[in-house]
Amino acid sequence: MPVQATLGERGQRQPQGGSGGGKKKKPRRRKLPLWTKLITAFGAVLLVVGGGGLVSVKYFLNQLTSNIQTTSSVLDSAGLSNKAVAAGKMPEGAMNILMLGLDTRTGWEEKGELSRSDTMIILHITAKHDQAYMISIPRDTIVDIPADEELGFRGATEKINGAYANGSKDGKGWQGGAKLATKTVNKLTGIEFDGIVVIDFSGFKGILEAMGGVYMCVDKRMWSSHYLVNNGKIEYAHGADPKSPPKNALWFEKGCRNMKPWEALEFSRLRHSDNGDYDRQRHQQQLLRAMMKKATSSGVISNPTKVSKILAAAGTSLKMDTHGVAVTDFIFGMKGLAAGDLIPIKTNGGTFASVSGGEGVNDATRDLFKATAEDKLPAFLGRHPEMLISDPATS
Repeated sequence: MPVQATLGERGQRQPQGGSGGGKKKKPRRRKLPLWTKLITAFGAVLLVVGGGGLVSVKYFLNQLTSNIQTTSSVLDSAGLSNKAVAAGKMPEGAMNILMLGLDTRTGWEEKGELSRSDTMIILHITAKHDQAYMISIPRDTIVDIPADEELGFRGATEKINGAYANGSKDGKGWQGGAKLATKTVNKLTGIEFDGIVVIDFSGFKGILEAMGGVYMCVDKRMWSSHYLVNNGKIEYAHGADPKSPPKNALWFEKGCRNMKPWEALEFSRLRHSDNGDYDRQRHQQQLLRAMMKKATSSGVISNPTKVSKILAAAGTSLKMDTHGVAVTDFIFGMKGLAAGDLIPIKTNGGTFASVSGGEGVNDATRDLFKATAEDKLPAFLGRHPEMLISDPATS
């Protein structure tokens, strides 16, 4: 029988390596999951617009934006910006933001290996800028990645997470990767964008640590391929990820609780289930909502030191194209958003949509994309409530 461990309920300490007696082993530094950067970065961006006085908000925004890499070249060069809005102007109506989380590992650059955008979320913000919908694009979706002469790319048919990698080749960097990824998502969905957010792996674990963890609900019993339980203590696993749970596997048991930072991150990267990537997408969206709630809570927003640490880490990991809008204006333009207004949506009915060579999108998902592109998403979801994902923390 596998070892069962209900996190947060048995007094295990955070997996920093080592045991009670003898010399402590220094744990091998593991990569942080790409979606962690996506979730924590955008949560930190919206943190400062959910409450607090104007002076403090401006101070924290300046701290955040001073570290962000920005450009206005990606959307313009791709020709995929919202054509109804001039560059440098904040949209008065609905907005669409493409959020890309990169799978970048230590040593890849030296080996010539490329980052892939394994997390792709379309954030659709309503015309009043007070409500947002999250649409995750399955990373294994087989698509036609369009050719781009400027990037020297001739086009290909492959998984959508390869678009960023192909665009960033030969020194084209994150701008090239974001451009080709955006063109690919546009071709798949028909959606134009008002902004792009790109997040890498560096410097983000401290964000959740500064928050002190979040309240999360485990809706399905799942095991971790990254941690083991030895003599009652949680330790990092070494070697290749196993395909089935070892005897001393770490299990996340069903139930709701306050999770430590590492627990929340690990829960949201779990993929070993009968519905792998779609479970992970759902848990990523749940973590984003949980972080938003925690970020706008009195225990965080009223603590300048905590806010400062969160934003300092977020800024160094964010890259943005705001179509020429100043970052502070861009963020203030979304100040009506609150944690409870981030609405998660499922694609493909929440299950794998098989096509030749991999995964595709079904007709209902195509209709979802069309409604988003035409700014008719709330009405569409009113007719198709089955596409909404209920948050186990509030249901």
